[in-house]
Amino acid sequence: MTVAPTRPVRPRVARGLAGRGAANLALLVVGFAFVIPMVWVVAAAFNGTAGLSVSWPQPWTFDNFRAVLNVETTYRPMLNGLLLCGGGTLVTMVGAVLAAYPLSRYRSRWSRPFLLTILFATGLPITAIMVPVYGLFVQINLIDTVLGTVLFMATSALPISIWLTKNFMDGVPVELEEAAWTDGASPMQALRHIILPLMWPGMSVVAIYTFIGLWGNFFVPFVLLLSNDQLPASVSIFTFFGQYGEIVYGQLAAYSLLYSLPAVVLYLFLARRLGGAFNFGGAVKG
Repeated sequence: MTVAPTRPVRPRVARGLAGRGAANLALLVVGFAFVIPMVWVVAAAFNGTAGLSVSWPQPWTFDNFRAVLNVETTYRPMLNGLLLCGGGTLVTMVGAVLAAYPLSRYRSRWSRPFLLTILFATGLPITAIMVPVYGLFVQINLIDTVLGTVLFMATSALPISIWLTKNFMDGVPVELEEAAWTDGASPMQALRHIILPLMWPGMSVVAIYTFIGLWGNFFVPFVLLLSNDQLPASVSIFTFFGQYGEIVYGQLAAYSLLYSLPAVVLYLFLARRLGGAFNFGGAVKG
């Protein structure tokens, strides 16, 4: 009886190790591409003679922060940005919950086309509709108004927020609502007292995602707001390049660190909500 020769294992292991090594090297390069700009921002913010190259501050100084911490450069744009993005996030969250509830709980032949329309809207570039939006805002006297800008920013963030909220809402067992309905609760009462408390981790994710997207939105407020005293920080960081005859990179880096603080604070505030996940094991009894 002849025994079939076995295939060598060592070359296969070597190819696997080589593949993993190449993947790790590629990830390392991508990681450096993200880390190096962050290192430059932090180092330049505390460097009085910062340039485009990464250099260690000699010595460390807070002069760049003292230069940008004033009403015109930082305080007012930050307050405007918090008003625009906070209001837009609030409007988006309310609209997303009210739109996602019937999509998650009721079956209709229009549900799938509507969801596909929402999915299409998430990929629609905002620049494609800004010209007609600008013309519409001029006609209805909403141009250069905080209210109009908040409503449009919320509208632009609503499609993806509805999609995410609907997916999170699908994870809440419908049996919990049925029990509330049996006790006499209306659908809106069940939504408020049953679904939303169980969806807090998911709603925190949607809120963080929405706020960060709006906080970094430059194009919409730049087009719809004409007064300098109403511009948010996302636009002021652009005009920062033209405020001086020569770009002061240290002050720009310091302003960038201050600009990132609201998003970081919001994440830290809501991060404790994310640990709860969706644990319904003890909520539904057989």
